[in-house]
This record gives sequence, structure tokens and C-alpha cells, in this order.
Amino acid sequence: MVRYRAASSRANDPALLILTSLAGGPKHGHALLGDIASFAGVRLGPGTLYGAIARLEERGLIEALAPDGRARPYRLTDAGRRTLVESLAELERIVATGTARIATAGWRAAGAGA
Repeated sequence: MVRYRAASSRANDPALLILTSLAGGPKHGHALLGDIASFAGVRLGPGTLYGAIARLEERGLIEALAPDGRARPYRLTDAGRRTLVESLAELERIVATGTARIATAGWRAAGAGA
């Protein structure tokens, strides 16, 4: 049986994952990759990570701190925190709606058999 996982899942969105990671405090690129893999089970490639970082910086959602040796840490800005809170609230609404609809339809939980 092939399990489908939406490629465009918001939970796998690099920007959301980076903002979530930085909510725990400033991190450099390598630390971001490790943290995201740890809490989300998603392994971002360096190109994906740094492309998303550049876009988040352009939007004023994160900012680079002074380099720490060769590593450049990043942190959330106030706008980044607000954006993360709004994004998480939207995800909560989606999860609540999907969960309620599955329960109403009497579907079994994923992994409980077909």
C-alpha cells in the first residue's frame, strides 16, 4: 500500500520550520538543520535552508546576528514572531477541522488499518 503525503504540506514549509526553530533562540545554519530534523523529522538541504533564510531576511522576519567564528546566527524579529503565531494558529484551525471531520465520518486513525 502506498501512503500519500502532500508535497505542499505546510508542516514541511522551510520558512515555517525555520521560524519555529528560531522561536527557541538564535541559531546558525547547521544548528537550524539539526533542530528542524529533530522536531519535524524533515531534512532540509543547504540550498533550501539558505534560500529560505534569505527570503525571511528580505521580509524582515529574521535577522542575522554578528558572526560567531565562521557561523552566522539568526534570530526572530518581532514581525517574525507575529507571523509564526499567525501561521501556527492557522495550522491549529486546519488540524481541528480535519480531525473533527474524520471523527464525524467515523474514519479510523492513520495506521489503524484500511
